[in-house]
Amino acid sequence: QVRLVESGGGSVQAGASLRLSCVASGRIFSRDTMGWFRQAPGKEREFVATIHWSGVTYYNKSIETRFTISRDNAKNTVYLQMNNLKPEDTAVYYCAGNSPVTFGTTVNDYGDWGQGTQVTVSS
Repeated sequence: QVRLVESGGGSVQAGASLRLSCVASGRIFSRDTMGWFRQAPGKEREFVATIHWSGVTYYNKSIETRFTISRDNAKNTVYLQMNNLKPEDTAVYYCAGNSPVTFGTTVNDYGDWGQGTQVTVSS
């Protein structure tokens, strides 16, 4: 059974940083493309970033300079470092895996999802 468990969310002031973590189990993580998505209240789930098993990354162009996705295959963990957070970054952040696509940017590109972690940024 595949499990993705996110952590690291919280409530912060604008300009702060957070690092989200996602620990994966039940699959060969080192060969998985992993991604981060977010969903704000009343909005559709939005692509944030993805990382191929080789370490190559791809980002949502609107946020790529503030966020960094990385992975540690030895720990079966993917990270999302978020800097200079803004109120519009407020959302539930989801980890996604099991993608047959090299750089999946849509919800349908991923077969496995975590339960999400809340990030709230106040001004």
